[in-house]
Amino acid sequence: MMRIIEKVTEMQKLMDSLKCRGKTIGLVPTMGALHEGHLYLVKYAVRESEVVVVSIFVNPLQFGQDEDYKKYPRTLNNDSSLCEKEKVDVLFCPSVQELYPVKPLTYIDMMGLTDKLCGKSRAGHFRGVCTVVGKLFNIIKPHNAYFGQKDYQQFIVIKQMVDDLNFNVKLKMCPIVREKDGLALSSRNRYLSPAERKQALCLKEALDKAKYLIRNRKEKKASNVINEMKKVIERQPFSRIDYIEVCDSETLEKITLIKGKALVALAVFIGKTRLIDNDVIS
Repeated sequence: MMRIIEKVTEMQKLMDSLKCRGKTIGLVPTMGALHEGHLYLVKYAVRESEVVVVSIFVNPLQFGQDEDYKKYPRTLNNDSSLCEKEKVDVLFCPSVQELYPVKPLTYIDMMGLTDKLCGKSRAGHFRGVCTVVGKLFNIIKPHNAYFGQKDYQQFIVIKQMVDDLNFNVKLKMCPIVREKDGLALSSRNRYLSPAERKQALCLKEALDKAKYLIRNRKEKKASNVINEMKKVIERQPFSRIDYIEVCDSETLEKITLIKGKALVALAVFIGKTRLIDNDVIS
């Protein structure tokens, strides 16, 4: 039977006990509102770990002042049922008061990787991400932690944090899970109206255009790829581009000439909903 734990001290005691017994612990950190993308990570963790922990915490530190923290979907009862069906062992769902009993004076911040892509328009976002993930790693002490490729920049940032701060955890990045029509699964998709949902397909269409240009047309100029992607997005009246970039897949630095593996990433507002997607193309 799945255990549901809300207290940090209870979680630490249980994890310390399991590690002393030699159990392999896998963590899937989430903000809840679980969908098939999250469950893919859970399935992956179940295959590799003796004990699977899913954390659900809507982290206020990673939301900006004008972002959707208050309206972010919170569906704990449904999330709990889904986790139990997937044979999750422990659901860790602390309150904000439990994880941040006082306003924190200590944060995990990073230079370089966090001021690119999503970091340019979401000031402080990755400081919040690193701080909460660092806390989860300290509380749960997992052997493995599972993340989705849709949040590619987040994975690269957390990987750097793990290397820099010597966290004893192995990170696993799993492929993007999509709807049948190609839309990347996201908890924010539920914000879209039917008309917006249809127009949101332009993100995947733009990525497919980039892949065609790079692989089939042998296009080397990143600016040409970006311009063609913009044309795809701008055909949709509800769309507004936050960014479209072609980057080095490791450093996230912009590239002008495409050689080998490149990350093509974009963030687009469809109506009021900001969606992200990416592809690693070689």
